[in-house]
Amino acid sequence: MSNPVPNFDMPGATPEAEAPKAGAPRSLEDLHIDELLHIVVDRNASDLHLCAASEPVIREDGALKRLNFEKYSPNVLQRMLYDILSDENINKFETILELDFSYQLPRRARFRVNYYRDRGALAAAFRLIPQRIPTVRELNLPPILESLTEKPRGLILVTGPTGSGKSTSLAAMINHINTNRALHVITIEDPIEYLHAHKLSIINQRELGGDTRSFAAALRSSLREDPDVLLVGEMRDIETIQLAITAAETGHLVFATLHTNNCAESIDRMIDVFPPGQQEQIRVQLANNIQAVVAQQLLPRANTPGRVPAIEVMIATPAIRNLIRENKTHQIPSMIQTSAAHGMVAMDQSLRDLYLKGFVTLEEAMLRAQNVDELKKMINTPQTGGAGAPPRR
Repeated sequence: MSNPVPNFDMPGATPEAEAPKAGAPRSLEDLHIDELLHIVVDRNASDLHLCAASEPVIREDGALKRLNFEKYSPNVLQRMLYDILSDENINKFETILELDFSYQLPRRARFRVNYYRDRGALAAAFRLIPQRIPTVRELNLPPILESLTEKPRGLILVTGPTGSGKSTSLAAMINHINTNRALHVITIEDPIEYLHAHKLSIINQRELGGDTRSFAAALRSSLREDPDVLLVGEMRDIETIQLAITAAETGHLVFATLHTNNCAESIDRMIDVFPPGQQEQIRVQLANNIQAVVAQQLLPRANTPGRVPAIEVMIATPAIRNLIRENKTHQIPSMIQTSAAHGMVAMDQSLRDLYLKGFVTLEEAMLRAQNVDELKKMINTPQTGGAGAPPRR
């Protein structure tokens, strides 16, 4: 029997809120947003979407599902969403028409929230942030991620599409540092998601808008705040990327995220944002200071609720650094595939393993593959220890 994979979606456990019963849709007229958020937590959903002319919609195990409520009118939705905003945030939203903030559901969970305009009406997306920070092992992430947190300096990227669990993986890695090392950690986030208590480490968490004006300004300032570890929630522009590389170069361990799908693409993205005249210099700096790239995506588990991560890991060996330096990043995927001894794993290898262990369906694995033909070949090739046998259940 294979060991069960812990659920990647892990909200805190508290008494359940009453979900709407089957039958006639419930009115939204006097509903408070907290009641919908309790349903999100109770059903272990990851997101809540609210927009005019639609029922409330949750994302459960990666799929969108409508709740049994009436459709929102623009006025009712605006009343509900403005109820949880301060006057300052209402003015800010009405000025720039976008708003990011975090919201606490008392004694249950926190949410990352984005308000935006949709055809002239207010709309919102709530992302559940579990109360307890899961460990690397609870998330079924490769143990090499714990080893990466022990690096004295350098740049570690965690990449993947929106909703792939990047923030959760980074929180688990920072929590591992906090539990095992006495360091000064500064995070720059938009907004703050997981709340870290001070354990062995001191952790200062800065939120865009409330604590700093920009990632670049906070990163520049942090270098004068005696940090050992920096976490940059998102590298959005040239200045932030340049400062992150410089911080790694000057002896700090820097964690950052990018919205890229694989390790090689992440390296190319960082270099390509710079003007052609600067790219050679950045390529050399990156080759010298990158420690690892972790690319991930979340897949629905086969036959059981929840999702499980598929992970690609690139470790910056001398050979990998050479490929970056010589602008041969197109060779990185094959280098990852043949470097398991260094802790590397290709995305398609991770998908193969999840399928052969019975954690995901073949259809889902094929849908997420980088190279479908290569994945089919890996699945059908007998492996030592019977990995090529039919998947275990």
